[in-house]
Amino acid sequence: MAPTDSWAERRTRWLNRFHARRAGFGPVASGFVSQPEPRSIGSFYRGRQLSAGNFLFAGFLVEAPETPIWDLPMPDGVFEAEVQGFVWLDDLAAVGDRAAQKRAQHWTHDWVARYGQGEGPGWTPDLAGRRLVRWINHAILLLNGASGDENRAFFAALTRQTRFLARRWHAASPGLPRFEALTGLVYAGLSLTGMQRHVRPAVQALDRECRSQIGPDGGIPTRNPEELLDVFTLLTWNIAALSEEGRTAGPGLLEAVERVAPTLRALRHADGNLARFHGGGRGQEGRLDQALATSGVKTIRTEGLSMGFTRVSHGRTTILVDAAPPPRGVNSVNAHASTLAMEITSGRRPLIVNCGSGMSYGQTWRRAGRATPSHSTLCLEGYSSARLAPAGQSLGRDRETLVDAPREVRIDWEDDEMTTGISASHDGYARSHGLIHRRSLRLGLDGRGVTGEDALVSPDEATRKAFDRALDTSRLKGIGFAIRFHLHPDVDAELDLGGTAVSMELKSGEIWILRHDGRAALTLVPSVYLEKGRLSPRATKQIVLSGAAIDYSTRIGWTLSKAQDTPSNIRDFVADERLADD
Repeated sequence: MAPTDSWAERRTRWLNRFHARRAGFGPVASGFVSQPEPRSIGSFYRGRQLSAGNFLFAGFLVEAPETPIWDLPMPDGVFEAEVQGFVWLDDLAAVGDRAAQKRAQHWTHDWVARYGQGEGPGWTPDLAGRRLVRWINHAILLLNGASGDENRAFFAALTRQTRFLARRWHAASPGLPRFEALTGLVYAGLSLTGMQRHVRPAVQALDRECRSQIGPDGGIPTRNPEELLDVFTLLTWNIAALSEEGRTAGPGLLEAVERVAPTLRALRHADGNLARFHGGGRGQEGRLDQALATSGVKTIRTEGLSMGFTRVSHGRTTILVDAAPPPRGVNSVNAHASTLAMEITSGRRPLIVNCGSGMSYGQTWRRAGRATPSHSTLCLEGYSSARLAPAGQSLGRDRETLVDAPREVRIDWEDDEMTTGISASHDGYARSHGLIHRRSLRLGLDGRGVTGEDALVSPDEATRKAFDRALDTSRLKGIGFAIRFHLHPDVDAELDLGGTAVSMELKSGEIWILRHDGRAALTLVPSVYLEKGRLSPRATKQIVLSGAAIDYSTRIGWTLSKAQDTPSNIRDFVADERLADD
């Protein structure tokens, strides 16, 4: 037992075990009434790696060609949860050859033999829901050629997990885990003989969760774009599965899909992938487009904020900015100090990025990825715009919340005949340093140039007093700041014009140049790009404009523009290869 486990966590585990065992009493489903059409997308590459005995989960690679997946050493709890959740079945199904099928069948029937009686770490409501969906989706793959005993044991395990979810779905954490649990219950109720009585209460519960967890703007409390996509995907699966059986989803679920789809479109870069904020990644290739197409909702949010983000897009260029305070309390355990951070994409090529979530690389990288210096925005030296809670205020070693975050974030949209722009500010440094960070961004209507300004100001008496105290602490040397522009690893960058600018070449052949007004020192230094599915962070570079604030107003102007000789009609035809081992 972990020393940080609370009494509530211990009680939850005990109740999960109790209900997992009790769920074995009663009639067993004899087969399928019907099966929803499989909609989950797997990775052919990951499936081939699994078939070869290379297990990459949660940033750990275990090479064990002759070892059953359940006998692997489990480096940590996240690794084990990914194994128990069975999402890897999607990857083996994407390969679909005899070797992949044998792996899928052997590992699944082995799970039934080892854990099917209600034992083991996989008996939590969110993992059971995730697992049920995959078992039902890929039942033909799993049962083709199976013996009668294996079939009966498989359906007995499906039945036990369905009853377990019916009793324990409410114990899953609000948000994505609970949506996964309820989706598994809906799928099982629709598919298994004798389980139809679970469908109506599960659909009603889904309706209530949609109303409580999905806001009027189509966002979720964690403000994680990839998590929003995961929730949206589950909602579309539920609607489609119910429709295939002649049932209608509840109004709360249908209205939630109507709200979320425009928000996801607003959070999508020109390359079709999501902005990387608050623990989320770019999203699995093709999943966003599939989910949006399945929903049938074609509207896009064109005004205001989308889950706290704003988007400016012209020509081939898209800018996405975090323009709201970070999540609070339990919703902030994966949140980042990224207020006013931006990402910029040109066509289908990312240019300016955030470092991303280091969650899969251990606690040190996880913390580093959450800090303001890992984002493309201004930060004060050694200080993030929001801080991690001290140990006594945290929810656990791996569940550190954010505190001292910006309380007020203001944003105005400014359009004219030549540009579209925003002007935003946050007070994350007001209490500690007496400074307000203001950021102005303007994108030309042709998408070929961005004009930006970052300012640190003390606008009133209270902030000026706090600034004077901070300045005295620095012995009048000033308060150091750095404006960071993290570059995607595929961007080839070098200092130009005698060190006064940086030129950046994309794989498409486009060349962008960053210049500044000379009020800061420009450097090009190493950075990292953190993403799931890789063994280690990818090396990249960042542009840094650094200086010190010594007055009540410090302003740094900069521009980011395409080189004049860059064609405006460049198109990318070759898809990027995403390798998991570099």
